Amino acid sequence: MKNPEAQQDVSVSQGIRMMFYVMKPSETSFQTLEEVPDYVRKATPFFISLMLLELVVSWIRKGKPSGGLDDALASLSAGIMSRLPRLFSRSIELTSYVYIWENYRLISLPWDSPWTWYLTFLGVDFGYYWFHRMAHEVNIMWAGHQTHHSSEGYNLSTALRQSVLQIYTSWIFYSPLALFIPPSVYAVHLQFNLLYQFWIHTEVIDNLGPLELILNTPSHHRVHHGRNRYCIDRNFAGTLIIWDRIFGTFEAENEKVVYGLTHPINTFEPFKVQFHHLVNIWTTFWATPGFFNKFSVIFKGPGWSPGKPRLGLIEEIPEVEGKEIPFSSSASQLLKIYVLVQFALMLAFYEETFADKAVLSQVTLLLRVCFIILTLTSIGFLLDQRRKAAVLETFRCLVFLMLCRSGHLKPCLSSSSFAFETKCSFTSKMMCAKSISVKDGYSFWTGYMGNLCNNGVRQPHDILRSCALSSTVSYRNKIIRLLICITLLKGTKGNKTNPENSLFLSNFSFSHMSKAWKCADTRGNVSTVWE
Repeated sequence: MKNPEAQQDVSVSQGIRMMFYVMKPSETSFQTLEEVPDYVRKATPFFISLMLLELVVSWIRKGKPSGGLDDALASLSAGIMSRLPRLFSRSIELTSYVYIWENYRLISLPWDSPWTWYLTFLGVDFGYYWFHRMAHEVNIMWAGHQTHHSSEGYNLSTALRQSVLQIYTSWIFYSPLALFIPPSVYAVHLQFNLLYQFWIHTEVIDNLGPLELILNTPSHHRVHHGRNRYCIDRNFAGTLIIWDRIFGTFEAENEKVVYGLTHPINTFEPFKVQFHHLVNIWTTFWATPGFFNKFSVIFKGPGWSPGKPRLGLIEEIPEVEGKEIPFSSSASQLLKIYVLVQFALMLAFYEETFADKAVLSQVTLLLRVCFIILTLTSIGFLLDQRRKAAVLETFRCLVFLMLCRSGHLKPCLSSSSFAFETKCSFTSKMMCAKSISVKDGYSFWTGYMGNLCNNGVRQPHDILRSCALSSTVSYRNKIIRLLICITLLKGTKGNKTNPENSLFLSNFSFSHMSKAWKCADTRGNVSTVWE
């Protein structure tokens, strides 16, 4: 029998309360796992609202935002990557739990009992404490968890910097609950435990008085994220700080905390953020002699080496002075604005993909996921000012164009199809032009808005040729262009855009892709292209 008080939709009041784990058992108890809402996805508006509120408070108190745009985008990129696998399958944390419940459970506690609800709250939080502690004390698990600690800032966006790998070990620590706790109750608390930890990633909240004795608070969690020696391997709690007090891992905040990894990675590129420590483990594994030493490289602490204690020596942690300057992008403000716009467009496709995943084909899902990953990678390259960043971004725009023309992606507005195509080609010009003239910008935006309002009445030749640059196209690029043209023409059926326009678009884009390649080769610095 279903619980009449439990609902799939989340009201504003419920949304605020679920961020602080103050929901009632009666409104969050479900009989089956299928009835449990995706609370994390429904919390997206509240994530954004709280981040904006933090930004305002930080401006008022400090006269500047807490953290930079580049670091925030890197954190959001990591969070997006961590959730992409869920487009194809249920979380392994739930899949493994359901398997144990169906085959090995000892007793079945009632799903609609408040006692079951509160017991699960304690059980999930206790399991999280031990998972979190092992994620710091076992090197192979640290390879996943280090992603969350790689930010050198500390604000609400840091909470969203999640690992792709972490869920493949965390499920082990929740498995004992499957012997007696129904999966539907577990799924609710697994999400609430994660949501609670969002708001404690901030510097705008100081001390919370008596609550500091029981709850995990921003002050306690700031210590956990510090790379000061007194902060290392402390305060592993999720919701209740009592676990750290009981097991001897508690440390109060007593001096300025410097955030990030003990050896900063100095990059915003998402694959390095996610997987760089795996590379370190691989290198160390083969460089370390002896079977047992190799075994220890994987399963002892990140700071271990032969002849040292299991967790390494605290004296080897680099000392900090409190004056360290966080790593930031050297990109121009124009480039940062462009990156922000592209990230916002990608985020719209990301949300749409999750909303429509039940009706999208596996091919479309796979192509969208690849495009999202390509976008995040290109953004990281641009912020890092990497060589070939201009080429990668131009290529990404062409991929966007192809996916739109083949029906795997669609613009935010149906009437703006050609406008988006124009944007892609104009981006190609911007990537290789040393400067952008007012005339070029006026021509582009006039064409963009004209096509947006008139549904493609204007001729693209007039718009694009006003922005065109002459360049010599190599034989290799002619072949690639031909392949792109074929793809574009395959998507013209039923579309008002003239096939001739598609040919012109691909010609325009690839000629400038070639020029962008030369720019990256000769300058090696993307900012010179954008300034």
